[in-house]
Amino acid sequence: MSAKLGELFQNGLIRFIIVGVVNTVIGLTVTFLCLNAFGLNYWTSTIIGNAVGAVNSYFMNKSFTFKSKASIGSTAWKFMLVTAVCYFAAYWIAGQAADIGLDWILPEASGRFKDNVAALVGSGLYTILNYFGQKKLTFTDKGKVTDKDSAAGKSLSADNRDNRAVSGEPEARVMEREESGLL
Repeated sequence: MSAKLGELFQNGLIRFIIVGVVNTVIGLTVTFLCLNAFGLNYWTSTIIGNAVGAVNSYFMNKSFTFKSKASIGSTAWKFMLVTAVCYFAAYWIAGQAADIGLDWILPEASGRFKDNVAALVGSGLYTILNYFGQKKLTFTDKGKVTDKDSAAGKSLSADNRDNRAVSGEPEARVMEREESGLL
C-alpha cells in the first residue's frame, strides 16, 4: 500500500493537484470572505484570494511539486508572471462565461451570484492553466538528465559528474539519485 502511495506521489501532476487543493481552499476561502463578508467587488476579491494562495503555492510547488533546485531569484519572477497571466486569462474568461451563461440559464440571477459562480469556475480554469505554465516556464530543470537522455547518449551535468567522480558511484546510480531528488 505505501509503495503504491509513494509511486503516486512521484507523479508531478498528482503533487500539483494536492498543492492545488490546499491553495484552492485557502484562495477561495479568502475570495468568498472578501466577496460575501466584506462586500468587496469581484476583481478585488479574486486578486486578494489568489495572492494569498500564490504565496503558499510558490513555496509548495518549488519544493514539493516540481522539486526544483533553482534559486528563488531565478524562479520567483517567472512564477509571478505566469501566475498573473493565468489569473487574468482564467478569471476574465470565467467572468464572461458566468455573465453570458447565467443570463441564458438563470436570467434572474443576481450579480453577486454570478460573481460567486465566476470565482469558482475561474479557480478551476486558473489551476489548469497555471500547472502547465509553471511546469513549462518556471520550474524547469533543464540541467537534469533523465533516463531518456541517458539512453540517447547525453551526459550528466558537470556538478553530478563531479559527485560521481568523488564518490566513485557509477553514472546510472548518480542519475537515479538525481531523479529521486537526492542530488
